[in-house]
Amino acid sequence: MGERMPAPYHYVRFRWWKGVSIEEIKEKLGQAFQLRPMIMPRGDMEISFAKDDRDEFSVAADTLIARLSRFRAVLVQKEAAPFTARDVELRKKVLELYPQSRPTPFPWEFSKEPKFQVAS
Repeated sequence: MGERMPAPYHYVRFRWWKGVSIEEIKEKLGQAFQLRPMIMPRGDMEISFAKDDRDEFSVAADTLIARLSRFRAVLVQKEAAPFTARDVELRKKVLELYPQSRPTPFPWEFSKEPKFQVAS
């Protein structure tokens, strides 16, 4: 039997109470990474308290991509690969901005970080 390929990295992090602002994201990531805004469509007749919270940024390192919204960050790889130094830096900065491993302070829905390798 052949060696089993690892799954691509996928990890979700959260903020509670106060969402991250666009300025915080730019300050933390804008120097080292290119931020791409992902503006979600809106309608004039839309009634939603969270319609302004749907906007996201996409940030890419070498193999790692982060999709950042006000209260949630999703770190993903398209294909499993060892993290480069830039990937490690992006992961570290995103975990600083989004310090929680579950969506609420209540003790359920834990998100466990998958193992990953770092390229030498």
